[in-house]
Amino acid sequence: MAAVDGSVVRAVTRAAAVCGLALLAACAGTEAPGSAQRPLAQRPGLDQVAPDFRTLAGWIDDDHAQAVPAVQRTCGWVKGQPPGRALGPLRAAGTTDDWRSICAAARDLPANDPEAARRFFETYFTPVALGSGQDGLFTGYYEIELRGSWTRTERFNVPLYRMPARGKRGLPTRARITDGALKGKGLEVMWVDDAVDAFFLEIQGSGRVQMTDGSVVGLGYAGQNGHSYFPIGRHIIDRGDATPDQMSLQLIRRWLKEHPAEATAVMNLNPSYVFFKQRSDGGPRGARNMELTPGRSLAVDAEHIPLGVPLWLEVREAPVPGGAINRLVMAQDTGGAIKGPVRGDLYWGHGPEAEDGAGVMKARGRYTMLSPRNLSIETAQRK
Repeated sequence: MAAVDGSVVRAVTRAAAVCGLALLAACAGTEAPGSAQRPLAQRPGLDQVAPDFRTLAGWIDDDHAQAVPAVQRTCGWVKGQPPGRALGPLRAAGTTDDWRSICAAARDLPANDPEAARRFFETYFTPVALGSGQDGLFTGYYEIELRGSWTRTERFNVPLYRMPARGKRGLPTRARITDGALKGKGLEVMWVDDAVDAFFLEIQGSGRVQMTDGSVVGLGYAGQNGHSYFPIGRHIIDRGDATPDQMSLQLIRRWLKEHPAEATAVMNLNPSYVFFKQRSDGGPRGARNMELTPGRSLAVDAEHIPLGVPLWLEVREAPVPGGAINRLVMAQDTGGAIKGPVRGDLYWGHGPEAEDGAGVMKARGRYTMLSPRNLSIETAQRK
């Protein structure tokens, strides 16, 4: 997987943890972000839908306007690229030239108008099947929330570090860092009040911190110490405290809270350590520095799926009422554990509901790419 604006390295830790756990996780009921459907009276009749979109399950039910901000963020990347640059490995995704007219139309779309958004997608795109129709695994991730202080206090005593300079001997392991290897070097970004929350911040790769002065500070990935990631959920299973079917991020958090005397040593089994920096603006960003849209941004394997393209997502056994998600999303992030032609990690946003859903999501399904309609069908189906 090619490095893209530093987000791939950031996603390795987050996705290795989330996906390694979600492969074992059981699903729980919660509402997915970006999942609002249009009222029945506002849904178009099948005869109003473009013929090539009628086979997409749930297409007429989706609120397509919720996906427009994600499209516009792809267009922000397109605007800064040279003419003729391909969006990714599939010719069906088109080039920046193919996307100019799409982006001009997206810019002029009225806000919060599902019908105008649907017509936009049907006018400028056509569905192209991916992955030979096979199913794949779809997991979730979220933006964690913490409490912090600019100075160390009795309560706020867990440092979050900025990226240090790499020496000839490399950077220390997590165990050495938590034991004070970086203490006194002026690398502290801030201090938080919970070591477990700090650990989960590393897993997710970004977060927001409620500071004691009332401000809210966004944190993003700044680097990693170069040591391999070890999923501590495996240790909890091996010692007999959980089964693979029970495993989830929530279970790991609960176990660490219930075993405070062992928590530090168990977290230190993972030698990988992530460093952070303050985000200058907006929310968490994925590949190509595109801001993520809750419920509408999907991490994919960039070796198989072009970054920035729309995908029609169809999954089952998801942690939502009824278990099904049929929704328009955008391929806007990557991850070290997101591998294969049909594999995705859905961004849930922030807050308790996002954490509950992302932590247990283990859905099976598929996606269909929306290709620029100004490509010929023959060209669009050729890699």
